[in-house]
Amino acid sequence: MKPQPRIVVIGYGAITDEIVRCLDARGALGCLLGVLDIPARLPELTSKAAGRFKVTGSLQELLALGPDLVIEAAGHGAVHQFGCEVLSRGKDLLLASTGTLADPELTARLVKAVAPGTELWIASGAVAGIDGLLGARTAGLQSVTYTSVKGPHAWKGTAGESLIDPSAKERRVFFRGTAREAASQYPQNANVGATIALAGLGLDRTQVHLASDPSVAGPLGIIEASGEFGTFLFEILALASPTNPKTSALTGHSIVSAALDGMCFRALEQLRA
Repeated sequence: MKPQPRIVVIGYGAITDEIVRCLDARGALGCLLGVLDIPARLPELTSKAAGRFKVTGSLQELLALGPDLVIEAAGHGAVHQFGCEVLSRGKDLLLASTGTLADPELTARLVKAVAPGTELWIASGAVAGIDGLLGARTAGLQSVTYTSVKGPHAWKGTAGESLIDPSAKERRVFFRGTAREAASQYPQNANVGATIALAGLGLDRTQVHLASDPSVAGPLGIIEASGEFGTFLFEILALASPTNPKTSALTGHSIVSAALDGMCFRALEQLRA
C-alpha cells in the first residue's frame, strides 16, 4: 500500500477548514504538516489549529516541514506570490485557483520554474465528468462547452451585472467566449471553466457560456462534449458547504481525494502545448 503523502496548505480559510474536517473524518489528519497564512492572523489560527499541525507565516518554514505536496487554497494572489518558488523547490503543487492558469505570463513563469520530476496538479473531483474529458482527449474530442448558470444576484459586482435584467423571469446567456476570455473578464468565476478546459481541449478551444436564471436553486454547471467517441452531458448543482458558505460542499473533499486517492490530473501537458 502506498504511504499517505505529507501535505501542507497555503491559506487557512474556508477551503482549508473543509480540508481539515475531511482529513479528520478519514482518520488522516496526521498527513497535514502545516498551513501558511498572513502573519497578522497567526495567533488566531494557531489557536484554531490546536496543536494538530503547524501554522506559519513563512513559506520557507512551511517547505522546511518536508511536504510531498503543497496545496494552494488561498486564491489567485497566492498562486502569483508562491507558485513559482514552490515548483522550483521541487515540490508538487495542487491548485484550487485554476483560473490563474488562463494568464499566459503566469503560466510561462510556472512552467519555466518547474524543477525536474515536479508536477502541477488539478483536482478532478471538484467537477463531475473530468474523467470523461481526460479519456476523450485521445478519443477524438472535438467540442467542449461549459455553461455556468447562477441567480441574478450572484453576478453583482461582475462585468455581467450591467448585462442582466434583474426583473427577467427566464434564463439569459450574457457571455459567450473561450475559457481564457471568460477567465480574463470574469476572474471570480474562472476556476471551474479553466479546470474543464485543461482536462479537455485547452483554454482557447473550450467554449464558456455565462447565464443568469432567477429560478436556479444554486450555482449550476453544465458540461457538453462531443467528438468521434460520441457525446456526453453533465450537470452539477454546486451547493455551498453547510458550515462554510464561501465554498462549495465538494471543494475541500475533492482536494483531499486528489491528495490521498490520486483523483487529479497533470496540468503541465496542456500548459506546454
